[in-house]
Amino acid sequence: MKRINIRYLALPLILILSLTLGAGCAILPDIDISPPSSPPATNNASPVDPEWTTPPADSQAPILPSITTVVAKVKPSVVTINTEVVTFDIFNRPFTQEGAGSGWIIREDGIIITNNHVVQGAESITVTLDDGRTFPVDLNTVATDWLTDLAVFKIDAENLPAATVGDSLKLRVGDWVVAIGNSLGMGISATTGIISSLGVRLEVSPGQTLYDLIQTDAAINPGNSGGPLVNMAGEVIGINSVKRAQVEVEGVGYAISTNEAMPTIDELITTGYVVRPWLGVTVDNASRYNLAVDKGTLIVNMASGSPADKAGLRAGDVITKFEDQEITDANELIRAIHSAQVGQEVEITFWRGEAKNTTYATLIERPPPS
Repeated sequence: MKRINIRYLALPLILILSLTLGAGCAILPDIDISPPSSPPATNNASPVDPEWTTPPADSQAPILPSITTVVAKVKPSVVTINTEVVTFDIFNRPFTQEGAGSGWIIREDGIIITNNHVVQGAESITVTLDDGRTFPVDLNTVATDWLTDLAVFKIDAENLPAATVGDSLKLRVGDWVVAIGNSLGMGISATTGIISSLGVRLEVSPGQTLYDLIQTDAAINPGNSGGPLVNMAGEVIGINSVKRAQVEVEGVGYAISTNEAMPTIDELITTGYVVRPWLGVTVDNASRYNLAVDKGTLIVNMASGSPADKAGLRAGDVITKFEDQEITDANELIRAIHSAQVGQEVEITFWRGEAKNTTYATLIERPPPS
């Protein structure tokens, strides 16, 4: 079969060569090449613009920004974070698991910003600066906020190079950004890309939704968590936090915008925890259950003595309105509570079975983490 294929393929070549060689010796007949007596038929379309000329090409392409300048400015402020967490194997035997992440210096006296999931549950934390110095972290200085995935702590050092915080509200889709961090636990490195989207909301775990995220195609890998996402002025405009890691998904990473993060960071530094209004309920989306209403927030559990308890709410009730805001899912209720004030009395519309009810609750300060 192989030889047959070769022959079939070679045959047209031989014929073409023969005809070509023969053409060189043949006498061509006379051919009438005069124009036709009348032009070929055309359509009846009118000219769009008879005076049109092709515009000249613009060869002045914009010059790409200098990434080296940005990295040189920010990299001294970025730190490597190594943690040890005690966990258990399938036989319930304890063992120590090591982790790696990133952080950045926000104040020259050693205050460092990172993600909650980088340091959560750590038995020990060490920080390595860009100049190679390593510091242990006093766990009593670690303040975290699970809901926003943010954390701060302090090391015993002075005169450190603090990063500059920028205004994430000025960002535009297409702006150049640089992600700097301890990628894959192999030391501080930098990747570059653009802002792909702004104001992204992403549910990262049950009951935990991150808001006002910056989506970027700059490579964000394990170990980058907690590191800065910076603009071309070398200002921190985001805190690298989440990456989509699944088949057929590439170049999709997320950073918490600084304008969303800074109020939480300020409270973690000054108070040690975030002061939030508290209703005292654990909730889920009502649409996941076969209920009389298909929208709203189902109360799964409720703290005894909480504002919800005092207002007469019960587990199984479905909240559909909080003050003037219609509530369609759990995230909307959580966001609405956090937008209220401690001590504020709020009107709550809820369904109990097939009956619609209204009650009032006075929000209190969320109890500090135990």
